[in-house]
Amino acid sequence: MPTAYTARIALVGDRSPQVRSHARVPRLLDALRDREQLDLDVYWIPTDKVEDLDGFDGIWLLPGSPYESEAGAIAAVRWARENGVPFLGTCAGFQHALLEFARNVCGATTTQHAENSPDADDLLIVPLACSLVGHEGAVRFVPGTAAADIIGAEHSIERYHCSYGLDTGRLDLLREHGLIFSAFDESGDPRIAELPTHPFYLATLFQPELAGDKTPHPIVRAFAQAAAAHASTRVS
Repeated sequence: MPTAYTARIALVGDRSPQVRSHARVPRLLDALRDREQLDLDVYWIPTDKVEDLDGFDGIWLLPGSPYESEAGAIAAVRWARENGVPFLGTCAGFQHALLEFARNVCGATTTQHAENSPDADDLLIVPLACSLVGHEGAVRFVPGTAAADIIGAEHSIERYHCSYGLDTGRLDLLREHGLIFSAFDESGDPRIAELPTHPFYLATLFQPELAGDKTPHPIVRAFAQAAAAHASTRVS
């Protein structure tokens, strides 16, 4: 039963049995509730129903693009970023977190996602040279970043299911406005973005929710813990 300190987590995405992470994420949060006594209450919010997110302690923008509403996905990221609410974006969540930051922080208001607007002149998110659907790959973490602290190692092997990523020619634009890229693949392409001025803001191109069979990935655990801490602070 929810308590006064229940952490309310919004899973933002268009729930589908065809998206593996949509089945795994609730089970992982249930496991954390049981094993670490985290009081979590999970709500699904379709992208075309994103309206008032006040009262949520964590926002997870899930894979499953193209979303029913790009605007809804962007609005969820912006709300978490501007209100200091723990945010995790995975796969398409990473892509749309970068879109939100570019448009609303960097002033690149016309930038687009190639999956949604393939003929646009200003593409921030572009097709990957090689699709990562169903692939695993090594990820290198930048020392001193939140991601490195959470993982506790210099490298890890992560699972992907995506075909789009950041146009690396736009890295400097995002960095100049405060976004940090804290992990890269073996080719030097960015795989995690974070905001050091935010209580918890991580976006990963890989899908930590697909790691392992039963034990939640450290990033998933850290997000749930951040949401629980936010709930405690909010109530107190």
